[in-house]
Amino acid sequence: MRPVVLCVVRAAGITWTVENVIPSKQPLYGVLFILISTLLFASHDGITKYLTLTYPAIMIIWARFAIQTVLTAGVFVPKMGARILYSKQYKIQLMRGVCMLMSSMFFVLGLRYVPVGEATSVVFLAPLIVTWYSGKVLGEKIQMGQWVAVTGGLLGVLIIVRPGSALFTPAILLPMAAAFAMAGFQILTRRVLTTDHMIATNFLTSLVCTVLLSVVVWYFWQTPGLGALSLMIIGSSLAMAGHLLLTHAYRLGSVASLAPFSYSQIIFATLIGFLFFGYTPDVATRVGMAIIMLSGAGLIWWQRR
Repeated sequence: MRPVVLCVVRAAGITWTVENVIPSKQPLYGVLFILISTLLFASHDGITKYLTLTYPAIMIIWARFAIQTVLTAGVFVPKMGARILYSKQYKIQLMRGVCMLMSSMFFVLGLRYVPVGEATSVVFLAPLIVTWYSGKVLGEKIQMGQWVAVTGGLLGVLIIVRPGSALFTPAILLPMAAAFAMAGFQILTRRVLTTDHMIATNFLTSLVCTVLLSVVVWYFWQTPGLGALSLMIIGSSLAMAGHLLLTHAYRLGSVASLAPFSYSQIIFATLIGFLFFGYTPDVATRVGMAIIMLSGAGLIWWQRR
């Protein structure tokens, strides 16, 4: 059997699980594709933040998942047919979809009040939360270095939301809640991918979210103008392109060598916040963001030792 490693990546309202196969000997191209994909994900989040200034979060998220469902079906149904709907764990798939929906809701609601870079940094705590849960609840053996990474990530968040900072408001609880929901999503992902196909899992998640939101989205509906509709399509297309690049990247290099570069999304998100929303994080906030990035990268390194 081929060795398989799973990596979860995220942009607001859209998440994919990437299956890593035996890598080729082109890691530099893998790094390049990772960096481009995180730029695309950050751009997607920037578009989402802009849309939240005018449109309800539920409507934006519904549009994201609906477009993702159509794009995924268009790309993979010709190859997979009805297998894209197959699962041996439909209950877990439903729970996974609900976790994704909650994470997306909290994150997009948070983007209305919290800068893109800071919101992204907080949500990137999810892998650290998974590590804590695995050790304290599931009883898995966690090495000291991993606990140091978890503690470091928490310290980074405390620095970002410290008393007296502009982010010390109830709104910061929204991306924090998104991080916990994302952690639940990742835990369920580990379980469901022991039996189900990666593409089917991703498609079912977007389908579940689309169906659930379709029940309530009409209560919040505002007919989007041509510009807003174009942004919704562009945003989802950017994220889909990022996913395809990311998938290809993990075929060119190992998760251990490439996954730390996924934290560059925090840097790109911060730049987008500065260029398009005029927000510049202060020195302490930049330090907190750097600590989160180092903690996440360090956690990946310890897990792959």
